[in-house]
Amino acid sequence: MKYNDIKKNEEVKELIKKGNENLGVLGYTDHSEKHCAIVAEHAAAILKQFGYSDHDIELAKIAGFMHDIGNAVNRKHHAEYGAILANDILKDTDMPLKDRITVVSTIGNHDESTGGAVDAISAAIIIADKTDVRRNRVRNKEKANFDKHDRVNYAVTEAKLKVNADKGVIALNLQVDEKICTMYEYFDIFLGRMMMCRRAAEILGAKFKLMVNGRKVL
Repeated sequence: MKYNDIKKNEEVKELIKKGNENLGVLGYTDHSEKHCAIVAEHAAAILKQFGYSDHDIELAKIAGFMHDIGNAVNRKHHAEYGAILANDILKDTDMPLKDRITVVSTIGNHDESTGGAVDAISAAIIIADKTDVRRNRVRNKEKANFDKHDRVNYAVTEAKLKVNADKGVIALNLQVDEKICTMYEYFDIFLGRMMMCRRAAEILGAKFKLMVNGRKVL
């Protein structure tokens, strides 16, 4: 079982689609295949920079693409639902048991409300997921109707995730339009996620830094 196989898997694609539709109705930002692919690729890049094996990188990409399938069941505890769904799907593949359990554990621990990094693969997924902040994740086209989640994401005009394994630093550099969203609003939404990234970076033997408008804030 490879990453490209998972990207083409009809059950995975339908679960992502339904989950994204559900979240759209509930007012959440984009959680489509685009987001899932970004998480997969960024997690892979993080592990590659830190010298992890191609095997670990492949598992991270699979977990990254599947990490939000639980949203098709319910947003609350979507990580746990996603882990159970992933286990059922992967049981029918040639993936070895140990690898399947690694993927399931990664998915089940990616949400800040109930989880946390437990190994390098889950750490990379958490960092890749929580740092996917971008204007085009906002679905609401009417700025007058933005809630604080919309404002925070729309206010980010540029986001760059930089990994320097030699210095042991993972940094998220954001440009935020403070006319759209105050820094208080940003941290109200993202502080928990950024702290989760900091703990995840420690698993990788690194420090997580957050720069906003050229200022270090974490």
